[in-house]
Amino acid sequence: QVELQESGPGLVKPSQTLSLTCTVSGGSIAANYYYWSWIRQAPGKGPEWMGAITWRGTTYYSPSLKSRTSISRDTSKNQFTLQLSSVTPEDTAVYYCARDGSGIAVATMSRHGMDYWGKGTLVTVSS
Repeated sequence: QVELQESGPGLVKPSQTLSLTCTVSGGSIAANYYYWSWIRQAPGKGPEWMGAITWRGTTYYSPSLKSRTSISRDTSKNQFTLQLSSVTPEDTAVYYCARDGSGIAVATMSRHGMDYWGKGTLVTVSS
């Protein structure tokens, strides 16, 4: 069974960088041919796909967030990370990491195609 767990600070100040880590167990983030995504859902809004990193380390980002988003990985720890810079209160959301087994999420820039999800973690942007 593949499990994903988000971790990181629950409170970030405006203008700072939001940093989260997704720890994966039960499967390797380097295994063919999976994509590992970050998705967020702000209060009162639908899910928003942010970006992904592939089994070989290639990254993809939502055009609306590309300028502020960076996804990386540490295969030795079986983890991948999210950094979102210059945050504002509008970035307050529940952040999820998830696995896309077919590349649908990257192709559609959406949450579709995910077969495993983390439980999500709430990040509040406030001073």
